[in-house]
This record gives sequence, structure tokens and C-alpha cells, in this order.
Amino acid sequence: MTTKMRSEIAEQPAALRATLDSLLPRVGEVRAVGERTRQLLFIARGTSDNAAVYGRYLVESHAGRLAALAAPSIATTYKRKLDLDGVLAVAISQSGRTEEIVETLAWAKDCGAATVGITNGGEESPLAQAADVALCTVAGEEKAVPATKTYTTQLAALAVLALGLGADVDVAELRRVPEAVEKLITEPGDVEAVVEGLLDKPGVVVSGRGLAFSTALETALKLKEACYLHAMGLSYADLLHGPIAVVDADTPALLVAAENSPTLPGTVALAERVVAAGAAAYTIGGGHALAQAGTAALNGPDLPEWVAPMGLIVPGQLLTEALARRLGIDPDAPRGLNKVTQTD
Repeated sequence: MTTKMRSEIAEQPAALRATLDSLLPRVGEVRAVGERTRQLLFIARGTSDNAAVYGRYLVESHAGRLAALAAPSIATTYKRKLDLDGVLAVAISQSGRTEEIVETLAWAKDCGAATVGITNGGEESPLAQAADVALCTVAGEEKAVPATKTYTTQLAALAVLALGLGADVDVAELRRVPEAVEKLITEPGDVEAVVEGLLDKPGVVVSGRGLAFSTALETALKLKEACYLHAMGLSYADLLHGPIAVVDADTPALLVAAENSPTLPGTVALAERVVAAGAAAYTIGGGHALAQAGTAALNGPDLPEWVAPMGLIVPGQLLTEALARRLGIDPDAPRGLNKVTQTD
């Protein structure tokens, strides 16, 4: 039986094409709202927060804008007003109905920020209505609780945002993403070997750095929510500062990198260190170098680093869905989770 999650993973190329067709003509609107700002503040939770990590690295590395992740409780719990003059606040929510995120975006506007909303909830969603510019993704309805196509289309919207902010990138490379994702869905690499390696393990450390850090965080979240693994998402720089002590025969590593990334040599060195210590190092992306250094490999996309995270997450999604089924878990409806999460 095909799960809803697996079906929605397969829908990502079409969702990405539709989203790019819809949002690329709006780069000028982003440019206009961004002209009066100097830095960015990303507002999100959960999977959307992992997308925001990608957005932060992207605008800092390619658009030269300082960016930070918001602490929504400053607005909703502490109710502290800040000076956000010169700030572009970017709120990200799949549904556009998470009250905390909508309230925090309204707070940012009241504090003087220009605002952008990224949502799959449509122009009539509360988040879109609250934003100066709403970038609505075109993923269609997502029925499985774990986000897949709504996440990758959020990344596409953030790439459009970066273009509007003057990123030094080639838009033609963004247009290649749907085809690269399509190829990964049919040729993800040795998913079965990684499933077998994780079946009897209580946890896994998922690590990447730079633009791939968002993929590490999102893959770890998927494994936690759909497979109930104690999955820890870390930058490999942070991992080396102490947590690497938890990597052993019972706690393998899942390492992710884009090919031709400046973070690739460090990721390869980490894979070699993990294997030398007697633990398994499963890999996503990184080309031949990372695959050779690890225990079993999942493929990465043939894309430049700035758009690679839209492809790098796909093998992790497929791994999560396959592992959940092998564990006897319904990945469409993990325990204790709803599609829209409200927080105080």
C-alpha cells in the first residue's frame, strides 16, 4: 500500500514547478519591500523553522544580508516591543493559520519591520493577510502529517526571496530543481541499506554544515516524528565540540553535504572519523568523495550548493517513510501530532 507521505514525496517536482512559475514573476515585489531594509528576521516553528535556517544561510552567503531566527515568545509571552526599523520580517507557516506565527508577524510590523509571509495556505490565510508581501506556495493539499512538498516549496519561495534581495546567483539553476528532485525520487541511492542499519537503533545523529545544515535538522525532525527515533540534528562543527561522544555502534551518524560545497571536505573527514571509531556513517549527497567515506550512501542532486537543499532532503524523506513502514508505524499519522500545531 502506498502511503500518503510517499505519494506527496512524488508530487514534489510538480509542486516545485508550479511554485516557481507562480513566484518568480514576483521578484520585483520582493525587491521593492526589501529596499528599505538592512537585515532579516525569520519567524517560524517546526519544519518551517528548518526552512528558515536555509533562508538565513542563503541570504547571508549570497545576498550579503545579516539574518536571524526570531524567538516568538518575545512577542507573544513577554510582549516586549523592539526597534525593528530596517528589518524585513519573514514569517513561514505551511498552513498560514498558526496563531503564534501570525501574531509575531503582526508584532514585527508594529515594531517597524517590513513583512513577508511564506505559506501554502493561500492568499486568504491569516498569515498572507497580515504580510506586506505574501509568497504563497503551490504545493496543493498535504494530507500526511509529516511535511514534504510544503517544505521543499518553502525552500523554493526562500530562493525567490533571496533573488529579490539581490543574491549573486543564476535563476536558471533554480529552474533545474524540479528535474533534479524527480531524478532523486527514482534514484535515491541505497535506501534499503540505511533502513536496515537503523532498524534496531534507538537513535541517530544527523549532521551537516552551512546550507546543508537545514537538511540535517529537517531529516532529524522527520525521523523523530515519523519513526520515533532519538534523532539529533547538529552542525558538524557543533558535533565535534562534544556531542560526537554519543556516536558509537548503537548510535550511527547520517551525514549530509552538497557536492562542490566548501563544507564537503569537513563532512568527508567526519565520516572517516566515525567509521574509524567503529560506528556507521550513512551519507546523503556529497558525490563520490562522501559516498566512499561512509558505510552506505544516499544520492544527492546534481545542483549547485545554493539550491541543493531542495534535493538533499528527498532521500531523507524516502528513508523516513520506508523506515517507518518497516517499524510498523503509519508515517501519515504519527502519534500525538496534528497537521496544524498551535502554541501559546
